[in-house]
Amino acid sequence: MREALGNGRVLLDEGFVDGRVVLVEDGKIVDICGMGDARIADAKRVDLAGALLVPGFVDSQVNGGGGVLFNDNPSVETIRTIGAAHRRFGTTSFLPTLISDDLSVLLRAIGAVRDAIAGGVPGVAGVHLEGPFLSEAKKGTHDPTKFRDLDRDAVAMLSSLEVGRTLVTLAPEETTPDSIAKLVRSGVVVAAGHTNATYDEIKAAFDHGLTGITHLFNAMSPMTHREPGTVGAALDDERSWCGIIVDGRHVSPVVLKIALRAKRRDRFMLVTDAMPSVGAEQPEFTLQGKRITVKDGICVDENGTISGSAIDMASAVRNTVSMLEVPLEEAVRMGSAYPAEFLGLGHEIGRIAPGYRANLVAMTERVEVKQTWIDGK
Repeated sequence: MREALGNGRVLLDEGFVDGRVVLVEDGKIVDICGMGDARIADAKRVDLAGALLVPGFVDSQVNGGGGVLFNDNPSVETIRTIGAAHRRFGTTSFLPTLISDDLSVLLRAIGAVRDAIAGGVPGVAGVHLEGPFLSEAKKGTHDPTKFRDLDRDAVAMLSSLEVGRTLVTLAPEETTPDSIAKLVRSGVVVAAGHTNATYDEIKAAFDHGLTGITHLFNAMSPMTHREPGTVGAALDDERSWCGIIVDGRHVSPVVLKIALRAKRRDRFMLVTDAMPSVGAEQPEFTLQGKRITVKDGICVDENGTISGSAIDMASAVRNTVSMLEVPLEEAVRMGSAYPAEFLGLGHEIGRIAPGYRANLVAMTERVEVKQTWIDGK
């Protein structure tokens, strides 16, 4: 049945617009029309009660939620639980994220994502493999005993996953530009993270198809006055998308505001790097044998090392407005349109426009989520 979502303010490309109705049918947006359109008479009316209607959020880095962690049990049920937890906060597309682990766990995770997509688990857009091709010098919370080389067999395996969008975070200095190019040619989205690469090494990776920066500033070579490092290369290169965690703890809001002035804003995307505590009353959990405690909105291990976040996408959007002084409509795009473009999905999600999937969020101006739709449901 066709639905007509009206009596709200709709975020279109030109900004928030009043007096528009969004027509949805068969999981897609049919049209955006005026209140007097004849097609509304035959549709089921959905009263938005003055809420803002925005594109569903797209999160490319989700380790856990709802009390479960993908690394602990890489299964369809885990993915379903994570998706349901994050949906409450406006996320309608996400990549279950596996941090560096044994090859057997990696293969189980890939199989679980494949089965979840085939089984229609709401919101699953692919998989994010954050490692194990990383730098020990910037390991963060990752277990360096799990690291391995991106050899010919690994490239072949990653190039044939067929699990929606495959995002691989790696350290460019631990592989070769040719290996990165082979992954990109096969359809893999490649990002740099947990890397101690020099500016020149990152630039070479960009030239061979690397397009993403995983959690900018965290676990990477910093920008200094003589060696710009990964951070300098990321801010200097207009082609790349930078994932940012806006919780006020991973990165100083002042530093993020400076970054936003250094580069086109549509090349920044919000990520949560979320752990099991999102959507669950869970003050601690175990990550690969380490006890992780949720403290002041972040997750830390026994040594105080940051180990993911406790933030959700609605909070990330809200913080982007309050901490970074970004207009609400642009903050929403940083959580929807821009990550969709990064993943190569900008033609089907991330905007409210005819032909796009009906992945939508009704929320207040304070970014309090009232309702979500994934493929019209």
